[in-house]
Amino acid sequence: MKVNVRVKKAAPEVNLPQYQTDLAAGFDIEAYLGAGDVRPFSRKRSVVIPIGERRLIGTGLHFQLPPDFELQLRPRSGLALKYGITLTNAPATIDADFTSEVKVILENRGNAPFVVEDGMRICQGVIKQVEKAHFTAVDELTETGRGGFGSTGTR
Repeated sequence: MKVNVRVKKAAPEVNLPQYQTDLAAGFDIEAYLGAGDVRPFSRKRSVVIPIGERRLIGTGLHFQLPPDFELQLRPRSGLALKYGITLTNAPATIDADFTSEVKVILENRGNAPFVVEDGMRICQGVIKQVEKAHFTAVDELTETGRGGFGSTGTR
């Protein structure tokens, strides 16, 4: 199933998200550090994330999702393995009624400062359909025998 997602770019040099393979579930999203500054990528801007710190990184992308869909932002496995770069709030949820610029909280859990440059693929996005719940207050729940952390053991 393909879902039509409208995307507004903050500047002409911002790239639309791209799936890297035909069967990929997630599409790559790039950093955009321009904050309204429209210089070409030939003059790269960068942000350093020191060890143990996090930075809010722009993407230059505004998404308009259909009702009952969300955009989930997730870390890229290569950045996590090689450099210890992850998303602090993964998976981040972008609701269908949020149309401001999507920004990513990148965290450096690695052992060296990490440099984010314009156009670097910093996370992946996954479009998911959302199921809405109806909540009912009750006095009792059906007993399941489960409870607390580690209640099922480790083996």
